[in-house]
Amino acid sequence: MATTEGGGEMNISNQVSASLQKLKLWGEEVDSGHWQGVTTEGKPDLVTLELLNLGIDAQMPGDMDQAQNLLSPNLPWAEDHFQERVSRVPSNPGEQYKNWPWWSPEKEQVTVAGIVGDIYPEASGRSDIPEPFKFTHTYQERFWPKHSQADWESRETQVWEHMKGIRYEYGDLDDVVNLLREHPFTRQATFPIFFPEDTGAVHGGRIPCTLHYHFLRRGDHLHLWYPLRSCDAIRHFRDDVYMAVRLCQWVINELTWVKPDESWQDVKPGFLHFTAYSFHVHKGDLHLL
Repeated sequence: MATTEGGGEMNISNQVSASLQKLKLWGEEVDSGHWQGVTTEGKPDLVTLELLNLGIDAQMPGDMDQAQNLLSPNLPWAEDHFQERVSRVPSNPGEQYKNWPWWSPEKEQVTVAGIVGDIYPEASGRSDIPEPFKFTHTYQERFWPKHSQADWESRETQVWEHMKGIRYEYGDLDDVVNLLREHPFTRQATFPIFFPEDTGAVHGGRIPCTLHYHFLRRGDHLHLWYPLRSCDAIRHFRDDVYMAVRLCQWVINELTWVKPDESWQDVKPGFLHFTAYSFHVHKGDLHLL
């Protein structure tokens, strides 16, 4: 079976398009009761069509231009936000959320963003919370969690202690890269985004859709597994796939250009194994599907 980037069953663009078509044809109506903290009662547009356990197994494009051509993400936002994620600054709220195509300016106002989940839930409905607000999490915080509680405005004048888990210090994306440098064919290169503090959504706010990224090199290809608990077909799907591909490209770049390792010089992106446990579209967005 052909696995070329340009065509065939393993083409990532074809698989993205086919996934959207499957959802349109076979999605089942599901009312989860709420969406990002907003009740769906009396709001039929928030009811979803859903496919369970959507899977994609496709050859990843080799560079940014190919990824953009094949996946048609929301540009320039998707690339700008990806760069924010890999910036090594665990910002919250960051800057690129304001440029997200689905962001509405009123969400910056705490009293409106108090739709529980867009900010820390304790700010819900209050007008006395100082700006800037903080999201319950950002991806750049999860990429670089060692100092995610630090005051980054004054970071040059302070010495930060690493955050710790039950026994050991937190790891970050650089630690995954360093593991691959030391042990290129390791089975341990898992990069978690869903943290213990998300378990049970006990804080009452939003939790990450991405569970983890898992890198596995075989031969001269670096493969990527990318499971999500939930994926919105209109607002996130193409961008999520694009930023996963870009992350694989970024890791290879770190190993071949930033800190060159001869054993990685011929390595290229391999297959993306994408799984969305709930792949869905709001009925109000069906005309966009």
